Amino acid sequence: MAAPVTDLAATPIGILTVSDRASRGEYEDKGGPGIVAALSELLASPWRAVARVVPDEQPLIEAALVELVERERCSLVLTTGGTGPSPRDVTPEATEAVCDRLMPGFGELMRTVSLREVPTAILSRQIAGLRGRALIINLPGKPSAIRTCLDAVFPAVPYCLDLSGGDRLETDPAFCVAFRPKS
Repeated sequence: MAAPVTDLAATPIGILTVSDRASRGEYEDKGGPGIVAALSELLASPWRAVARVVPDEQPLIEAALVELVERERCSLVLTTGGTGPSPRDVTPEATEAVCDRLMPGFGELMRTVSLREVPTAILSRQIAGLRGRALIINLPGKPSAIRTCLDAVFPAVPYCLDLSGGDRLETDPAFCVAFRPKS
């Protein structure tokens, strides 16, 4: 189990909360800390959180994603919020706009496992995609739903990053057995 560290040599992981109210300080961000809590159990390798909070504005979401990948050198970026059917929910559109290729299996699996818990999971529009060597995954805003989705897709994340040239991540087998082909 690896809690985030402040060591700049640790693998940077982008955590982007998309919320009008949280960005204005009117609402406590629970999604970003929910991602940190999940990663603290899932990851065995040293990592550090590079967190941002932005309002539900597509240009601002796009700029934050590009900054996390290009300037902060995060090869994994996890977003929370903005994936529903509301007119202001534009995280998937922003993600698609900055990605070179989409990875539809991530969204399909997250919706499938979420539907076992709540029938409204069908309203989720979360997606994932690659920008260069970086994997960007949209997650829901609720911490329990974040964990459900990460538990489902995270076994594939390290190998996806291996294939895309991203940072090598090791998982804690007590919480997540990552798939990697046997050499």
